[in-house]
Amino acid sequence: MNMRYIAFLAILLLAGATFGQAKLKKTQISKEISVMLPRDFTPMPDDGIARRYPATTKPLAVFTSPNGQIDFSVTQKGTPFRSRDLNMLQEVYKANLLERFTDVDFIREEIVDIKGEQYIVFEFVSKMADERGVTNLAPVQKYSIVQYTIKGNQLMVFTMHAPFMLKNDWQQTMREVMSSIKIKV
Repeated sequence: MNMRYIAFLAILLLAGATFGQAKLKKTQISKEISVMLPRDFTPMPDDGIARRYPATTKPLAVFTSPNGQIDFSVTQKGTPFRSRDLNMLQEVYKANLLERFTDVDFIREEIVDIKGEQYIVFEFVSKMADERGVTNLAPVQKYSIVQYTIKGNQLMVFTMHAPFMLKNDWQQTMREVMSSIKIKV
């Protein structure tokens, strides 16, 4: 191997190693919700949200990385449940995730306290394959953290997704982001 090639590989490895170690800044999602997000994340425009999150409940906010590969979103909707129901709801939300993807490999599934609030936390790698056989594309793999909490009569869902190939670079940063969520009473 020539030295230029080795130097180029070294630069790529160093860039990749530091890529996920993003500097975080406080971002106000609403009057009540704030989170520490990477400085270079920007709000996704409404048309981008409609394309990437085609659900009946539009997310309250979606922030994305400059290359559009990593997203953080917040969804809020009414619920008849209360925060004391989180233990029961954990199995319901897990079943929902298992149904949504072809395959799910859970890294963490627990109820944790973050800044005085109880959250159901799922950290996982998912695969989505075309089971209809319409395409020959490889399954899409993602690394995700999804957190659920209930405030009053509102269910709040916080999600952060990255391509599986960026998991090792982004896992620590994504955990920091998700543990920085703050909801004012």
